[in-house]
Amino acid sequence: MLYHEVEGPADGPTVVLAGSLGTTLEMWDPQMAALTGHFRVVRFDHRGHGRSPVTGSCSIADLAGDVLDLLDLLELPRVSFAGLSLGGMVGMWLAAHAPARIDRLALLCTSAKLGTPGSWAERASAVREAGTASIAGAVMARWFTPGFPGREPYATMLGGVPAEGYAACCEAIGAMDLRPGLPLISAPTLVLAGADDPATPPEHAERIAEGIPGARLVVLDGAAHLANVERPEAVSEHLLAHLLPESSP
Repeated sequence: MLYHEVEGPADGPTVVLAGSLGTTLEMWDPQMAALTGHFRVVRFDHRGHGRSPVTGSCSIADLAGDVLDLLDLLELPRVSFAGLSLGGMVGMWLAAHAPARIDRLALLCTSAKLGTPGSWAERASAVREAGTASIAGAVMARWFTPGFPGREPYATMLGGVPAEGYAACCEAIGAMDLRPGLPLISAPTLVLAGADDPATPPEHAERIAEGIPGARLVVLDGAAHLANVERPEAVSEHLLAHLLPESSP
């Protein structure tokens, strides 16, 4: 079972937050004050990350299945879902294949098809050989714009992710193609991109928004891949505007 934390009013609507490859649930700390004022917020560590168990090879469907198991454990039949990067990939799978469980969907700095199996296999191999800390410099350059001063805690977060957990999720991303499922998504969807994101550039968000009926696209200036960290207030405002029950589809 995934390690998870639940905060906010017990009688509020529930939103599940899913983070990026190489992060723990603390990635969402910048949004918690804003979201817990309105929502019961469920955060979790992906398998092989943080305090969740390392389980070997997996697919995006497996990672989404972990979330469904968590929802069942918490007796949550239907939730809103916000995912960034890998978390957004999981969110797209859930909204396409388990639509009854997803009310509203927010996809941040993510992609429906990213890179090649070979490129992800190379990254997985490098991490298995030298550990996640060995790629911290390259990853920080994708996560944050050059002038962002607060990257050190996130480099430490990445370095603490088990190599096998990170590598298995790399291979899951390499095998992923969520594009055929996009037209199946019926949940009202916000797609948010960082204008300066080299990992999942805005054109990836554009393709997702074009594929999901009625999706709304927002591109934030001054943000790279972890836009929720670089532009916390703006991301929180967009999430609240989209996820609150009174929001219009």
